[in-house]
Amino acid sequence: MDNHKSILITNIGRLVSANTDGVAVVENTSVLIENGQITAIGEGDAEYKIDCCGKMVTAGFVDSHTHPVFFNKRDEEYAMRLAGSSYEEIAEKGGGIVSSVAGVRNASKNALVDKVSARMDRFISLGTTTVESKSGYGLDTVSELKSLEVIDEVNESHAIDMVPTFMGGHAFPNEFVNDHDAYINIICDEMVPAVAEQGIAIFNDVFCEEGYFTVEQSRRILETGKKYGLKPRLHADEFVDSGAAELAGEVGAFSADHLMAVSDAGINRLAENNVVASLLPGTTFFLGKTSYAPARQLLDAGLTVALATDFNPGSCHIQSMPFIMTLACMHMGMTVEEAYQSATYHGAKALGLEHEIGSIDVGKKADLVVWNLDSLLDIPYHVSNHSIQKVIKNGNLVFGA
Repeated sequence: MDNHKSILITNIGRLVSANTDGVAVVENTSVLIENGQITAIGEGDAEYKIDCCGKMVTAGFVDSHTHPVFFNKRDEEYAMRLAGSSYEEIAEKGGGIVSSVAGVRNASKNALVDKVSARMDRFISLGTTTVESKSGYGLDTVSELKSLEVIDEVNESHAIDMVPTFMGGHAFPNEFVNDHDAYINIICDEMVPAVAEQGIAIFNDVFCEEGYFTVEQSRRILETGKKYGLKPRLHADEFVDSGAAELAGEVGAFSADHLMAVSDAGINRLAENNVVASLLPGTTFFLGKTSYAPARQLLDAGLTVALATDFNPGSCHIQSMPFIMTLACMHMGMTVEEAYQSATYHGAKALGLEHEIGSIDVGKKADLVVWNLDSLLDIPYHVSNHSIQKVIKNGNLVFGA
């Protein structure tokens, strides 16, 4: 679509934004965008106008946890789960994370770029304007660097903003299944220095979980990353209480993600160290489980709670943040306002970007969603039928229904 240096978003019925204090609604207003930023609310003029016809405008969604760099789908695992197998059982049979490794290792960078670009198109159409993007399906130095190059190339060419995360600590590849220490050495002595020299990744993530990386192994990987300037975050306490939440507090992680099995001690440690709790209800839903993360307990403990999709080929093939809001309201005891705040401003906070994105404020990036809906409640109420009329990213009109 044609892009303009200045746009006036006019005839907004409800402008809905969130910040640290909660959700604020301004009725019957407008937003002026100039050179990609919001420059005024409720005043100003521009040659190019978008008439919202009295409908709602929100901030673009910030999806702070995804795994978009994969080649092959894993629908056969979905069939296995429908037949009664658990995620853990499928992994024991050779499925799970490692089953995506060959596809990434064998695929060309261009082929992966095409795949990831198409996935970013889908994210944009669903109102997501910033997406954290992990490597982690290569699990050797060459393929992890290639995955990060894919993220970087798509980020440069696509409208969406991608925040790159290195995740060599995603699983143990088959060649190291009986020698975990050797793979940890490769991550710390070879991968992390190479990733730092490459200069693409901002974060370093580890799957700290029973059957994956222990607390001690995760600590070594995260502390090594910190020495090379990579910011820590981690998958924590997804299936069992592994002590990962406590580790997140110890290493100063930006976020601890999943937390379905987090302990009271873990919650306290997260709160004491201001770690964002990123919850991924789509994974619980997609795996057919019923033990959702204790969002109410986390919120009552004073934690900043973010919501994200965990989009990946195996355990959560969901890209819709509106649907994640629905799950949060239905299964985790969150109010609509809390779910929206967590899907926008708190997602930005989990990435350290809350001063740039995540809310509708003068001086921030103009990342907006124009809906054919009247109120915030309509987003979870419509479950999966979300009428997004337009998406504006960095002041550019990037999607229109």
